[in-house]
Amino acid sequence: MGKIRILCLALLLIVAVLSFSACFKDQRPVLNVYNWGDYIDESVIAEFEKEFNIRVNYDTFSTNEDMYVKVKSGGGNYDVLFPSDYTIERMIKEGMLQKLDFNNIPNYQYIEEQFKNLDYDPQNAYSVPYMWGTVGIIYNKKKVTKPVTSWQILWDQDYAKQILMLDSQRDSIGITLKMLGYSLNTRNLKELEAAKEALIKQKPLVLAYVGDDVKDKMIAGEAALAVVWSGDAVYMMRENPDLAYVIPEEGSNLWFDAMVIPTTSKNKEAAEKFINFLCRTEIAYKNTDYIGYSTPHREAKKLLDPELLSNSAAYPGAKELARCEVFLDLGDFLKEYDRIWTEVKAR
Repeated sequence: MGKIRILCLALLLIVAVLSFSACFKDQRPVLNVYNWGDYIDESVIAEFEKEFNIRVNYDTFSTNEDMYVKVKSGGGNYDVLFPSDYTIERMIKEGMLQKLDFNNIPNYQYIEEQFKNLDYDPQNAYSVPYMWGTVGIIYNKKKVTKPVTSWQILWDQDYAKQILMLDSQRDSIGITLKMLGYSLNTRNLKELEAAKEALIKQKPLVLAYVGDDVKDKMIAGEAALAVVWSGDAVYMMRENPDLAYVIPEEGSNLWFDAMVIPTTSKNKEAAEKFINFLCRTEIAYKNTDYIGYSTPHREAKKLLDPELLSNSAAYPGAKELARCEVFLDLGDFLKEYDRIWTEVKAR
């Protein structure tokens, strides 16, 4: 009987502990955020949670296409997304985004005018700019002896198995189209087929198709050349002074990433608080300083190191930007890009 009493007391104690723990379960509202990998100073998330007593669930994606498919299929129940220009345009057309109440985002006033009313959201009803940049080539000056002025160097046999390409269909097809003298938004099937053949021809020279891992690989000197987003290039050059970045002479992609709220959000009020918080000057500065990407925030930009502001990788001049195009939503024609990329990867 004594053993039975001890067992009963132990069970009662376990129940009591579990009940006590349940009382202290995190009862804060939850904000679900979906962003690119390594695209925020994580201390900022903790600051937001502490100030607003809101718990942030933070997930990451690698490409716009991955993000779009997950949100479209109803996965994640996200409240804040960070898509790029052409994906924002598509999501607006498909009714996937909510209009923002800018009364709840007063820090929007600090976004520079040149980043407002762009083609992907002409009335600025759905998005708040987060970062911007270009796509170019980063190369190791000790490994690359030829001038890096054209995309064609990524097809040079001398650098076989020393080339990293982005595992992103719009970017990799886009830079190939630019090399061939075409628009990266082409709807011409002959031009797309020419890009496909060029990418298939290049494939034996490619060491790997990469995402965020391109940073570690180039810093470690594992490759000679890579296609990268400019902000990643800034970070890599900080870590390895042997690296340099160029926007090729044929032109490239000028891109914009922005913060949006999907129609499926269950916490729009908290989402707008989060967007406004990221537009706070010290927070915007902290993010751009940490990740290396270019900020559209007027006041945060003033806090940056003058050396960074003069770095053409981070803040290219007018002549370089004039050679660049912004990705557009291709609508149903996107299936042709999907097909081309699938055929390239299958070889």
